[in-house]
Amino acid sequence: MGAPAYLGDEVSAAGYRLAGARVCTPAAGEEAAALASARAQAPLVLMSAVVAAAVGDAALRVALMAPSPLLLIVPDLHGEVPLPDLADRLRGQLGLEA
Repeated sequence: MGAPAYLGDEVSAAGYRLAGARVCTPAAGEEAAALASARAQAPLVLMSAVVAAAVGDAALRVALMAPSPLLLIVPDLHGEVPLPDLADRLRGQLGLEA
């Protein structure tokens, strides 16, 4: 198995690199391609909320629902983009929306 991958800002990427992850700081417009590449090479993909917001709903949904590799969205350095609300998502999937 290969090393985990991180997609996000340069400062956070430095920390993930020290922890052994392969890192990518995609330029604007290249987020979806970076995600596809990371998913093809890594058993675990960690992606900042900022990159996740830029990937696009369809590609993000496919990546999150795929059984492998596991994709986790992590907070971005500045907290500019909130993490998805898992409770709201589960309520919607179960048809419990108010």
